Amino acid sequence: MSVLSFRRGAVGVAAAAVLAATGTWVMWPADVDEGLWAEVRPVIEARIAAESPGGGLTDSVAARDARWFCRAVALELEERAGQVRAGVNALCVEYGVQDDTLVECGAGQYPQVVRLERDRAAHGGYRVVGRDEPPDGEGYGRWTESHFGVFTRPALRNPMSPAELETEARAHFGLPADASVGEC
Repeated sequence: MSVLSFRRGAVGVAAAAVLAATGTWVMWPADVDEGLWAEVRPVIEARIAAESPGGGLTDSVAARDARWFCRAVALELEERAGQVRAGVNALCVEYGVQDDTLVECGAGQYPQVVRLERDRAAHGGYRVVGRDEPPDGEGYGRWTESHFGVFTRPALRNPMSPAELETEARAHFGLPADASVGEC
């Protein structure tokens, strides 16, 4: 083996290491801009709750008492030229009241990609212009792979606690903070 071969090999290994490190850096999720997230989170959560499907509460609780409560956690957040792409994990729970008890009859946790743009009428606020969620069944894995980075995807499997939503639902329905939570 000649010195020239050794040098070429060393250069090749070094180049591969640089490419691997660069690729890892590019694939690593950026920190979520907390200020931007504070602006878009309420808009995202309201839209998700408004588009949540009906559930079992309307059968056992007066329809006026059934309501969806949703919480989103930002996994990826990017703003470019007044447009925002938010990759989120969302938990939605349908609550109502039955005999002074908060009842839960529907719930789901699923990833979504929400696209927003600045809404000048809302004085610097945002409005949702698109929302994508994974299909049920076999397409779920392919969808998450194509919509979330490799280092973000594991966070999609982390269970989200409904405690914050229970607190919000109790306050909404005028129940005491320690009101029990039952099922339909």
